[in-house]
Amino acid sequence: MESVWDYPRPPRVERSQARVTVEHSGMVIADSIGCWRVLETSHPPVYYVPRADIVDGVLQPGAGSSYCEFKGTASYWDVVVGDTRVAQAGWSYEHPVPAYLEIVGAVAFYPSRVDACRVGDELVRAQEGDFYGGWITADITGPFKGGPGTLGW
Repeated sequence: MESVWDYPRPPRVERSQARVTVEHSGMVIADSIGCWRVLETSHPPVYYVPRADIVDGVLQPGAGSSYCEFKGTASYWDVVVGDTRVAQAGWSYEHPVPAYLEIVGAVAFYPSRVDACRVGDELVRAQEGDFYGGWITADITGPFKGGPGTLGW
């Protein structure tokens, strides 16, 4: 078991050898064994999928951006499968601060905005609140920041 309270702040980036898949509208849009996990105190891991492991054409630049005090400015991606568009279903750091250069060219997906995310064979639960986009699996324990009343932690 991993407690999110044992994760560091500022966040740590580590390679994952687990198979990660993302599905939407009946299609596997990402399938990778070369993701990065970003681990930050009080948050479930976020998996960043190398763009080379994402199906060509399903990502289109999304509206807006946000700023992380540690990683820098995030760009958003819409997922487009057939006639279905999911706004801001993923994000990336195209020009992060030097400590996070490993995740350049990788996209993180919000589990709540696509049909399914898996780590191995396990279906991921979305982090409550949808702000952080964490991936909750059976081996991750909280409590997790993100839900109502937790943003001030």
